[in-house]
Amino acid sequence: MKKERNQFWTLRYTLINVTYFMVFCWIHAYASVFLLDKGFSNTMIGITLALANILSVILQPFIAGIIDKPGRFTNRNVSMISTLLILIGSVILLSTDNNKVVIFLIFALIYMIQMIYQPVITAMNFEYAQAGCNIYYGLARGLGSVGFAIASFFTGKAIGSYGVDILMKLNIIILSAALIALYFFKKPESAAVSEISEDNGDTPVAHNNVFDFIRTYPMFMLFVLGAVCFFFSHNAINDYIIQIITPLGGDEADMGRAIFLAAVLELPTMSFINKVMKKVSCSRLLIISGIAFMIKTFLMFIADNMITVYISQAMQLFAYAVFIPVSAYYVNMVMEEYDQVKGQAYITCSITLGGVFSSLLCGRILDTMGPRFMLLVSLIVSIAGVIIAFIALRKDMV
Repeated sequence: MKKERNQFWTLRYTLINVTYFMVFCWIHAYASVFLLDKGFSNTMIGITLALANILSVILQPFIAGIIDKPGRFTNRNVSMISTLLILIGSVILLSTDNNKVVIFLIFALIYMIQMIYQPVITAMNFEYAQAGCNIYYGLARGLGSVGFAIASFFTGKAIGSYGVDILMKLNIIILSAALIALYFFKKPESAAVSEISEDNGDTPVAHNNVFDFIRTYPMFMLFVLGAVCFFFSHNAINDYIIQIITPLGGDEADMGRAIFLAAVLELPTMSFINKVMKKVSCSRLLIISGIAFMIKTFLMFIADNMITVYISQAMQLFAYAVFIPVSAYYVNMVMEEYDQVKGQAYITCSITLGGVFSSLLCGRILDTMGPRFMLLVSLIVSIAGVIIAFIALRKDMV
């Protein structure tokens, strides 16, 4: 009976991850494809994505601070509100007549919202785990990546047949399913009552002020800086992959296959990461992931055909696929209970800030210097990230 209960919680949490990352694919991975079709230049795409990322970096710790406090704004409720807002935004984008101002504002808004509640979904796993709902996080998160992979594989062909508006139509369908999944993903009332009864006044102090948080976790925040560098190169490749592969003879279908390969390879790593962490420390694994990000960027830089592009994408097995689950567990290990959502938010902020800087710089570099020079800059930044992360984590590498 206990085994069936565990599988049930994992199944429902998996559905939340799968729907989230399918929509993530259509909003983030296909952002350039969508906006280019709407008449945006590479520079304007960079500005749009940078604005969305900057706003999400500002708001993520604020939202996390609210969730860390007891009240109505739980991880589940914030996820439901965010999903509903993206659904409404997708309807607006589908119905607008190529009004660039409206597209700019709404697309930036839904891009931002989705980044904001990504750490909330991660924190929800640990919240429910503490309440006795045993969830196999690595498997659920890995299957989320499979959802992303499946979406990317078929989307390239779908755009060729039906145009880019198919992205928003798919968003509406999957977001509706996500709302249903979140609505029924309720923590057992007995667990909630137990948590209230155990509150004896010795509540841990929440470090909601950013400077207080930095003083409390200085090495963690230095690692976040290193991770920003990892995700500068990661986002540069993801956001502008169509521009990278076009000179190599690639098209939207090749893009879909490249994204599919990277995403589907995340599943085996994420599924077995718990066993790996029993033998290798989180700090060592995070350094390994940083090195893999660097190698991935190097391979993309030297690529002169799609085969090398696919090999580069295969490095996702050791880069993103290691970083995401291990960083989540690392936060849970080093943070006080009432700082854990903020810790997850700062990890996502590293991803987001990487997107900010890559969007601001890489869009302009593409328009002036081309994709090869953009990848060279990304490689240099990723090398700096490995050095910073090593300094931040070296004491914990045992």
